Amino acid sequence: MTSTRPRTGDDTIRRTPSARRAARDLARGAASSSTAGRPGVPRKRGAPGRAGRIGWLLVAPALFFYAAFVLWPLVQGVQFSFYDWNGIGASTWVGLANYLTVFTDPDLLGAIRNAFILIAFFTVIPVVAGLVLATLIRSIRAGFFSSFSQTVVFLPQIIPLAAAGIAWSWMYAQTGAVNQILGWVGLGGLARPWLGDYQTALPAVGLIGSWTLTGLCTVLLLTGIGKIDASLYEAARLDGAGWWREFFTITIPGLRQELAVLITITIIAALSSFDIIYTTTLGGPGRATLVPGISIYRIGFTQSEVGLASAFGIVLMILVLVVVLPIQRLSKVRDR
Repeated sequence: MTSTRPRTGDDTIRRTPSARRAARDLARGAASSSTAGRPGVPRKRGAPGRAGRIGWLLVAPALFFYAAFVLWPLVQGVQFSFYDWNGIGASTWVGLANYLTVFTDPDLLGAIRNAFILIAFFTVIPVVAGLVLATLIRSIRAGFFSSFSQTVVFLPQIIPLAAAGIAWSWMYAQTGAVNQILGWVGLGGLARPWLGDYQTALPAVGLIGSWTLTGLCTVLLLTGIGKIDASLYEAARLDGAGWWREFFTITIPGLRQELAVLITITIIAALSSFDIIYTTTLGGPGRATLVPGISIYRIGFTQSEVGLASAFGIVLMILVLVVVLPIQRLSKVRDR
């Protein structure tokens, strides 16, 4: 049977300290939660500091190799560019004489000009062809044919550039596949040694680069098209828009970032091209296909002029930055 005895004053006195203590604890908890994240209030940095140290430890090996194989050779290249040195004997300080030679030698200026001509083949043709192919493949319903098309288009990208150059040099030969196909279609009069002709050598080499890079452009642009909201196309069709209007008002604006990346990659490939030209023409006939990469190789390893080769390499790097950085900046400004 429960007791109905009323509480006495002693009971109240005994319970009051514990109640006050609980109230103080609640008040402290509320104060700490209210000041958390408030500006000016210090926060514990134990866990974030430890995570930062672990992150630096994980990144340290990559930073070490990057500094050892990229930054340090770059610093050495800048240093060598101010000397006349054959790579073995004593070096002689020449100041800016090597850079002056780069900008006054007709052969070196011709190599730079050829590299800029290759931009049309390494950048314009692959990006335009990639846009068309990506749009056509996207219009095909998902299935075996769509996957097969993507695989076939991307295959040239996984072939080593040296192997691609050798294969195409066989096809460009006087009795190669290109001239045989021209004979079959009644255009045998156009047959020629494409890589041995002064007029056709550079375009022939450029088409090899176009063939190699088109697959990369197609796959990347196809991925970008997949991220565009399908409701935009449906709304355009309801408004009576045709294929061309959808392409120029929805597809191209939606692929701005992908296009900026592809243009950057392909321009760098054009200005620094080496493998394809080395395995096909070695800069010939004459200097018709001479590009900065081949020139630097010849100057540094054949003529043993390490200083001039280093100066030409630094100039090539600056040219790449001058061409690429405005493209990146323009794409970011448009996104904003």
